[in-house]
Amino acid sequence: MRLVFMGTPDFAVATLARLAEDGHDVAAVYTRAPARSGRGMALRPSPVHALADRLGVPVLTPATLKTADALAEFRSHACDVAVVVAYGMLLPQAILDVPRHGCLNLHASLLPRWRGAAPIQRAVMAGDAFSGVGIMHMEAGLDTGPVAMEESVAITPGMSAGDLHDTLMPIGAALMSEALRRLENGPLSLVAQAGDGLVYAHKITNDEARIDWSKSARDVANHINGLSPFPGAFFEADLGKGPERVKVLRASPAEGRGEAGTLLDAAGTVACGEGAVRLTELRRAGKGGIATGAEFVRGAHQTPGTRFP
Repeated sequence: MRLVFMGTPDFAVATLARLAEDGHDVAAVYTRAPARSGRGMALRPSPVHALADRLGVPVLTPATLKTADALAEFRSHACDVAVVVAYGMLLPQAILDVPRHGCLNLHASLLPRWRGAAPIQRAVMAGDAFSGVGIMHMEAGLDTGPVAMEESVAITPGMSAGDLHDTLMPIGAALMSEALRRLENGPLSLVAQAGDGLVYAHKITNDEARIDWSKSARDVANHINGLSPFPGAFFEADLGKGPERVKVLRASPAEGRGEAGTLLDAAGTVACGEGAVRLTELRRAGKGGIATGAEFVRGAHQTPGTRFP
């Protein structure tokens, strides 16, 4: 099929690669414009942009799709379908109406739960037992369209958002591949989303990243794992040179009790409002490597009884 691919982050790369391998005619790739990052703040293309360049596919990075020129350019691709994976920009109805078979979105949740920007992180943060991916026929509303296919996966104890991302990415690519195979043979069977169970996965904000030790151990662990690897949950501690930010990338509920935020042992167990958590992966500000809880306690010269605010 002749298609336009619209996506930006790593999560979308596997799907673009799979569709190219399947032999589809990728007329163009739409992605977000290069952004400045790294110590030198150099302009870096998105992961999808980089793959499209390697595939020799034309790349477009419009700031908006709402202009007449943007619509005319989109129409010029004469595509059968548009495939959208974490593009990062809402598609107006005029764009949605262009492809012969409409626009198909790969969404990383079991809709209608976790519509929106951060479904993977929110699912882990909420302590969900399951997540998944689905193929949705897009409408102008935010993730409101009918669903063609879904596949669920278990969120196992200790799984981080990064783990779930890496699990769902190839599953989603395979699911979109199958959806296009079916579409070549006839219309997809679409099912309207359920009227209940709607939850929005709002964009993660920096002020959510600070760890609140007063919550239960399970909630603290879910919060930490759900924000790993990015942006990373953190606490602050005086490690000898004044307050220093420490990111925690993985944690699990553990035995122990005490005043919330108190370090209970040399292994990196910290008391919560209810129970305790074992901090198993940490990174200090300005330090490149990841340390275990025991390595952090030893290297930062922390002693049981220290309280982290």
